[in-house]
Amino acid sequence: MDWYVFNGLRTLTADWQSRFARQALPWGFLLISVTVTVVFLVGINSFNSAKGMTPFHEWMLSLFLTFFVTKLVFCIVLSLGDLGRFVAGLVGQHKPGEPYFPQRRKFISEIAILLAALPFTSFFYAMFRGKYDYKVHKHTIYYDELPDAFDGFTITQLSDIHSGSFDNVEAMQKGIDLANAQKSDLFVFTGDLVNNAAWEIEQYIDNFSQLRAPFGQFSILGNHDYGDYIQWDSEQAKRDNLEKLKRHHKELGFRLLLDENVELEKNGQKISLIGVQNWGRGFIQIGNLDKALQGVDDKAFKVLLSHDPTHWEEKVRYHKTDVHLTLSGHTHGAQFGVETAGFRWSPVQYRYLDWAGLIKQNNRHLYVNRGFGFLAFSGRLGIWPEITVITLKKKRA
Repeated sequence: MDWYVFNGLRTLTADWQSRFARQALPWGFLLISVTVTVVFLVGINSFNSAKGMTPFHEWMLSLFLTFFVTKLVFCIVLSLGDLGRFVAGLVGQHKPGEPYFPQRRKFISEIAILLAALPFTSFFYAMFRGKYDYKVHKHTIYYDELPDAFDGFTITQLSDIHSGSFDNVEAMQKGIDLANAQKSDLFVFTGDLVNNAAWEIEQYIDNFSQLRAPFGQFSILGNHDYGDYIQWDSEQAKRDNLEKLKRHHKELGFRLLLDENVELEKNGQKISLIGVQNWGRGFIQIGNLDKALQGVDDKAFKVLLSHDPTHWEEKVRYHKTDVHLTLSGHTHGAQFGVETAGFRWSPVQYRYLDWAGLIKQNNRHLYVNRGFGFLAFSGRLGIWPEITVITLKKKRA
């Protein structure tokens, strides 16, 4: 691909007056593209080390993807032009001494570079601006069973902070301030505080400990919080990391729910907040919903925190106990896609049935948060980082 693009750029610059410019564009492209690829490939071996994928590795992966997609578009357009040359060579008449195939036309290279500029600029926007372009999603859900005292009760949800990926503290802080500005009654965090290791959140404890709500701050673990995706010196070191992460939740002011529940009381009436450890299709499955529901009144209004939406798909929505609202995250919406009025698409939809937003089946709701942070690809395009605000309302006859 690099060599094909290189030759396309040589066609583009063939009639440029400056010899330096004619050489600089194709050779400069080749040097940068090959360098990015080599650095990315060399760094792959350290992804599962004690530190895992650092922001530097994520940037190199992101640059590699940017160049790869850009080159792919360029090559597709250029190949269509070359296909035309090939057909013209087969069916055309040829004079002695003339090339059998027509020469590549400059305007084909111009079209190729114009179209390739679209993914190139889009990916760079995603990396420099999109990943911190926080959006507030507000939803009001009506329930018959909601106690009168909780009519209008608000919940702010964050999910998938992935603190090991941040590279701009000032931009990240704007998201925290925006979440606090919602002034909700309750704050919940639905898993993946880190990419792999507890130390990743330590430099941001002062930032995220600013999140406060009158009825408290509650959290659960996500699949990345268990440290399953990097190498540890021993199983004990891995267990120690998880215990350290649990302590960090406390330092943040979060009450970590590990297959357990708490009652929230207002004006003498109560609702149950339930939190399970991670349970996901294709991921770690240790969350125990039955254990988490122990002691919960069957008639109580229930809000469940469960990181992976497949838990709702396979367990929660069919459970004998009516769980009214489940709050999840995990998918990130793939950090890439299109969401407009009446149309939504993301590549993650081929992996997850419920990948973003509000879903209802009978009287049970699932909300899938698009994530606050980012992972692997150091950017977001079309699927922006999310702060969710849910308002619970009493359904009136």
